[in-house]
Amino acid sequence: MHEKPLDFRAPPPSPIATGRRSSFANEEVLSEFLEHSLRVPDLILPDKVFPREKFIENPPRIDFQSLNSEESDSVSRILDSITTIGCFQLVNYGIPSDVIKSTLAVAAGIFGLPSEKRAAVTRSPEKAYGFEEVHWEEEEEDDSELSEEFVWCRDECFKLEMEGIWPLQYSKFSEKMEALLMEIETVGEKILQVLKENSTRKSVLYGDDHHEVMGSVCYLYRHGRNIIPEDRRANLLRYDVIRMLMRGVDISHCLSLHVCDGASEFHVYSKKGWVSFCPDKDALVVTAGDQLQALSGGQYKHVIGRAIFEAEKEDCISMAFLYSPPSIIITTTTTTSSNLDKGNTISLTQQLVIAIFSTLLYHFLVYFYKKN
Repeated sequence: MHEKPLDFRAPPPSPIATGRRSSFANEEVLSEFLEHSLRVPDLILPDKVFPREKFIENPPRIDFQSLNSEESDSVSRILDSITTIGCFQLVNYGIPSDVIKSTLAVAAGIFGLPSEKRAAVTRSPEKAYGFEEVHWEEEEEDDSELSEEFVWCRDECFKLEMEGIWPLQYSKFSEKMEALLMEIETVGEKILQVLKENSTRKSVLYGDDHHEVMGSVCYLYRHGRNIIPEDRRANLLRYDVIRMLMRGVDISHCLSLHVCDGASEFHVYSKKGWVSFCPDKDALVVTAGDQLQALSGGQYKHVIGRAIFEAEKEDCISMAFLYSPPSIIITTTTTTSSNLDKGNTISLTQQLVIAIFSTLLYHFLVYFYKKN
């Protein structure tokens, strides 16, 4: 006889009483509570990924000649502006407009060099000068925007390299840049003197045992044709802001004096975000550098400036002169007692390393003694 297999089927579910009432007295209140508590709220997340643009009134126009007058309020206006937004505008600075325009005209030719010649003077971590190209990458190749940068300096090795790829024109270009830089340095020296005299912390001059600081350099920008739709312009500006905030300016400096006549906007970038304004015609925009912020103990705000040209039918050239006098060191005369005491103390990590080393040395000496 075949045995009947065991039946492991689960028992049927228990019947549910249909006339049973809820034990909760206020069932409507419970239902309303559950409905509201289970509902996903409409969250408005803060825009922290990309900083918003803030439009501000134009920074004050400072008459350069008024800096020598004790009755003028120009100094107080400079201090207020460079402390809050890190920049101001300078007019009547004594540099003829013809000198600037002729230098810009010659500088435009350097961006006409073919790519194979530029390769010899392309910027790198080991070389702070030369060409650096920034491409706008868009879906349609014909609509791509191109902005180019060239960093010029007085270095003799760099001069020889440039004369090798641009033999006829570079000497003329370098002479004009040298003449304009000397004028710019005179202006920058006066401004820095005013800022140093009114700073709460004083800088220290170099001694014989200090290394030499990198001198003044110039960033030249060729701005491509920016006749683009409004929606695409927002994307390009977003890319430019992120790039500038991440990259910054990789050459340390005290002041940056921007030649940007004809620019429709000027952007000022800092760690807290960015602002924009419309620069005045023929005005130099002066921004504070990292050295100035360090020298002032954080009193003056380090920012990065960039000129923006819109709806131009032709390429435009702007220049940013990074002024850095060799007589300044990035330290201050103020030394707190806490810093002095900090140098005489031993940290917990150092004490732990000493204890481990002493223990190992003890065991080694004991082993060596017993073996002998």
